[in-house]
Amino acid sequence: MTADRKFRRNPKAPLLPQKRDDNEAGLTERRSPAPCSTSPRQFRNLLQVCVVVNNLGMLVVYMIIIGDVLSGTWSDGVHHSGVMEEWFGQRWWTARFSLLLVTTLLVLAPLICLKRVDSLRYTSALSVGLAVVFVAIIAGVAIVKLIEGGLGFPRLMPKLVDQASFWKLFTTIPILVTAYICHHNIHPIENELIDPTQMKSIVRTSLTFCSSVYVATSFFGFLLFGDETLDDVLANFDGDLGIPYSSFLDDIVRVSYGLHLMLVFPIVFFSLRLNLDGLLFPYAIPIAFDNRRFYSVTAALMGFIFLGANFVPSIWDAFQFTGATAAISVGFIFPAAITLRDIHGIATKKDKLVSWVMILLAVSSSTVAISSDIYGFFCSSKAAARS
Repeated sequence: MTADRKFRRNPKAPLLPQKRDDNEAGLTERRSPAPCSTSPRQFRNLLQVCVVVNNLGMLVVYMIIIGDVLSGTWSDGVHHSGVMEEWFGQRWWTARFSLLLVTTLLVLAPLICLKRVDSLRYTSALSVGLAVVFVAIIAGVAIVKLIEGGLGFPRLMPKLVDQASFWKLFTTIPILVTAYICHHNIHPIENELIDPTQMKSIVRTSLTFCSSVYVATSFFGFLLFGDETLDDVLANFDGDLGIPYSSFLDDIVRVSYGLHLMLVFPIVFFSLRLNLDGLLFPYAIPIAFDNRRFYSVTAALMGFIFLGANFVPSIWDAFQFTGATAAISVGFIFPAAITLRDIHGIATKKDKLVSWVMILLAVSSSTVAISSDIYGFFCSSKAAARS
């Protein structure tokens, strides 16, 4: 089935003509607090806040990585050059602010101004292809160097030198959780499908593909760079890989993933805008029908994301904040809470037990991650003061 047949093609149809309650509010009714509403208004608002915080954090991370790819980044006092810096040298127009501004105006702005998800189907397909190119090159380089004997055996266990390094292990939890938070995109996509029953297979295929990309990237990336692997592995691709055409492959890897993020950006932004609009204007007409509100919300969100990408120190800081709070809530706490509420009376004892376990794990892991961040911050502050 082609992409044109999968989506409703009526160009005059509203954003969610028949099921706006699912799309605009994320998961629940937004017109009026009807007696049959599946969740109270406070629960809905809290869920929307978490989706907004999670998506804002994710998009800030995307723009930070795009900036790292184009203009370079600093890590432990070492500057890792970006693609534009290597090609044209250090100029005012190859600085992070300038490149992100141009990217925002020429690439991201036109895409985020589209009012339907199906308008992004071709860019989304292209982003999948770019992700495959990125993983294939990393895997190929790692395999070639492994065959040639140019790789050492990577360290399999974390290096624990003190209490701070132990607690730092738990800061990876927010990143793992954030990687699989896509719940908020399901309803906007489902409501534009001709056959909504396809959604289950779409979700399964997407999760399988994403998991494969995550595992392959982490495995071959760590195999290739070992202990030198940076928080943003793309920053590692700024030097000699020890194989022919190393510089060319470096550029292909960084450019392909940078373009991939630019094309994924509007999908995440779509649900961000809908949930923020549902939170601020719960009784207004659909945002697709109000151009002033649509473009005002879009401009405000894009401005916030742009500033965040220029002033947040690194992707690690953004991941830690959103992953340990909003992402865990959206991924674990809210789904478990809906199951425990069980307004239709269909949940079994096993379902409720699993839900309680999910909430317990979510709260405990979030608490440990946040505590680890605070502890690590104070330890680094003390070390800096001593030096």
